[in-house]
Amino acid sequence: MEALVRRIKKFASERDWDQFHAPKNLAMALSVEVAELVEIFQWLSEDESYRLDSQARGHLAEEIGDVLIYLTGLAAKFDIDPVEAAHRKLLLNERKYPVETTRGSRRKQRR
Repeated sequence: MEALVRRIKKFASERDWDQFHAPKNLAMALSVEVAELVEIFQWLSEDESYRLDSQARGHLAEEIGDVLIYLTGLAAKFDIDPVEAAHRKLLLNERKYPVETTRGSRRKQRR
């Protein structure tokens, strides 16, 4: 993760793009990239969404890369390790959604 953060910072610095990378801008760019990822699946059936051809898989990989780049860049602005944040969030979710009461259910748990 540290190597990826360094590479993202270097990429932006070499192009003098950090001036455009305020947290709000990175969050907006992230939402655009997520929308592009969603667009890949937009008109597919559930079954089709599991069976992407090689071109669609390549496009999906690029969009996942874009999402990770912007998410990592945003996290770096606040010294947040996204992997650690995900682990912490999973711990919270394990408490919020105990196996005994949520297994096989898609119902949202109320806080």
